Amino acid sequence: MIKIDGSYLEGGGQIARTALALSTLTGKPFEVDNIRKGRCDSGLKAQHLYCVRALEELCNAKAEGVKLGSTYLRYFPGRIKGKTISIDIGTAGSISLLLQAVLLPSMFADSKVRLKITGGTDGKWAQPYDYFVKVFLPQIEKFVDGIDVELVKRGYYPKGDGKVDIKISPKYKLIDFMDFNEFYNFLKSDKNNNLNYNLIEQGRLKNIYGVSHASKFLEKSEVAERQAKAAKYELTKLNVPVKIKTEYHDTASTGSGIVLWAEYENGRVAGDSLGEQGRRAEIVGKEAAENLMEEIKSGAPVDKYLADQILPFMALTPNSKIKVSKVTNHTKTNIYVVEKFLDVKFELDGDIIKTLSSKMPS
Repeated sequence: MIKIDGSYLEGGGQIARTALALSTLTGKPFEVDNIRKGRCDSGLKAQHLYCVRALEELCNAKAEGVKLGSTYLRYFPGRIKGKTISIDIGTAGSISLLLQAVLLPSMFADSKVRLKITGGTDGKWAQPYDYFVKVFLPQIEKFVDGIDVELVKRGYYPKGDGKVDIKISPKYKLIDFMDFNEFYNFLKSDKNNNLNYNLIEQGRLKNIYGVSHASKFLEKSEVAERQAKAAKYELTKLNVPVKIKTEYHDTASTGSGIVLWAEYENGRVAGDSLGEQGRRAEIVGKEAAENLMEEIKSGAPVDKYLADQILPFMALTPNSKIKVSKVTNHTKTNIYVVEKFLDVKFELDGDIIKTLSSKMPS
């Protein structure tokens, strides 16, 4: 039984989500205490409960301590089975955060997995939907035959009711191997060097793209257009094409936001901002552009938000190396969790993160 300290470093919910994903993949049970000790409202939240419930369906897992506010969780995974799973978080709980627990094991199921998720698509302290699709997914698609994602409906705080439909076609199926160790050694073998990460230089900046979105309630005020215009004004000094789409959506709650990403020869970095009542659209657009500019100026092809999210995938490959704009406590915390489950060590050298691993014994 792997034991994890939920208060480690940033002490957030990502510890439990990453542990759930890797436990399901490796077949290793775990227990975690002091869950979200670093937050003012400690313990499991709704999206954590639905992470577990989704995995109970995906792999017939068993769990103890699954209730709101619980600071302790014990989890026993089963075999990952391809199927369709419908998940309704019931609040504006983040869909992208739930996927941190469910997506990774789904990618190595015995057949196709479909996830129909209802919750929040754009909220505070969580990866926006457009970042998930445009920045994160391109970095992990090499592990599967395909990931098709459809935004059925946006969902803003507080009611949520956003809907995302994800279809995953596995390429490497855990069931085809004797056990996880054999599977892990296969992924790390020389013939799978194409899975390695080698993201050190940005390369040439080619384009900047973006999505500026808002509820239909805000269409008369041209909120999406004003966000986009303010962002574009800040970004024109880069002397590359800036293409920002504007969208309006039928939503249960009023909201808006903008996600921008810079496309380089060797990857993408992003910046975003979320609208709030009483906050001018121009400020939202400008803030997103400034956040993106900060990532661009770092010279790194991996932004500070992507860094911690691809660590589990780096751990599945040999000799990976990335340069990040900033090594955050989120990143250091995820390193702690990943090293609990996989035969890998991460080396931090300034803004460079490397994997140092050996093949697991069969």
